[in-house]
Amino acid sequence: MQSNMSEKNNIPQIRFKEFEGKWKSAEMNKVAEFSKGHSYSKKDLVKEGKPIILYGRLYTNYESTISDVDTFAIEKPGSKYSNGSEVIVPASGETAEDIAIASVVLKPDIILGGDLNIIYPNELIDSVFLALTISHGKQHKELSKKAQGKSIVHLRNSDIKETTLFYTGKDEQSKIGTYFQNLDKLITLQQQKHDKLVTLKKAMLDKMFPKEGADVPEIRFKGYTEDWEEKKLGAEVKITMGQSPNGMYYTDNPENYILVQGNADMKNGRVSPRVWTTEITKTAESGDLIISVRAPVGDIGKTDYDVVIGRGVAGIRGNEFIFQSLIRLNELGYWKQFSSGSTFESINSNVLKEAVLSIPSKDEQTKVGHFFKSFDQLINLQKRELEKLKQIKKACLEKMFV
Repeated sequence: MQSNMSEKNNIPQIRFKEFEGKWKSAEMNKVAEFSKGHSYSKKDLVKEGKPIILYGRLYTNYESTISDVDTFAIEKPGSKYSNGSEVIVPASGETAEDIAIASVVLKPDIILGGDLNIIYPNELIDSVFLALTISHGKQHKELSKKAQGKSIVHLRNSDIKETTLFYTGKDEQSKIGTYFQNLDKLITLQQQKHDKLVTLKKAMLDKMFPKEGADVPEIRFKGYTEDWEEKKLGAEVKITMGQSPNGMYYTDNPENYILVQGNADMKNGRVSPRVWTTEITKTAESGDLIISVRAPVGDIGKTDYDVVIGRGVAGIRGNEFIFQSLIRLNELGYWKQFSSGSTFESINSNVLKEAVLSIPSKDEQTKVGHFFKSFDQLINLQKRELEKLKQIKKACLEKMFV
């Protein structure tokens, strides 16, 4: 693959080295035929029946190519079935930007539901290439402008027919399509690795901490036999409830004090500086735990900086064991029983201090904490690899189409 720095029109910034020259352009109605899906909706879905694709799938579970379908319906007269390799575009959506997306239906004999525009490209156009360029190329912007409506926006076949398709030779189209299909497979595999580790950690948290009413966990490190004791969080650690500075003191100057107000200031379980302040109210130190006390209540992270904390969070001077204990409490839904507030959930200082944890000896705390810290590091490594692949895909989508 090579980068093309030319500013000439109709030439992508990045393309495979064996291809050159300008891409062609044509109105969509010159290179494709069009149809509409049949009027099925969510209420028609059943546990067993004919496989069906509804337009909502493209929003909730978007894939550039669709092969496996896990939704079914009882066949209606006049149903529209896939041939395999047609392109579908939702006819309704919430925003103009989101509506101009497309997927290729790879398998035949799948019912295509209502509110789907169906495109059958001719022999000049590769289906996967077409779906990608509708979703990410110039055509995406053109279709977004054509989408009409307020609370619900609509995109008709007539809108798609009038848009300009920029395309290259079939070989290059196919190579672009294959490249992104392979990239998607890598992303899927990486996501599965990450998700398996997250699931395994959750299972281990369940087994390496005592269940309700038990004095010891199901699994523990060799050599430890003493019962765990129930203790209140406030008796074990120092807790500092946040207090927001006056808004007039907020800044975007990294030379000032980092302000943590809530989840927006956390990323991957760590404080990620976003807002600063010149006024010090309440503080947390580097290494402290930061817990959200306003919706969503109970989310927990760490800070690598000395920070000012706002009223949406509290600072906890706790070790790795306490950190993992609070993660488990949150996963068990512990805080929901105490949450109050008509506009959003919140918990107060007393609820936080009175939270009951099962605590072993200091030595066992260290072992358990270290075990789960290593687990988190592995999960974060997989997550970074996943984000890297997604960034590569995003960059290529921006530069490999005109």
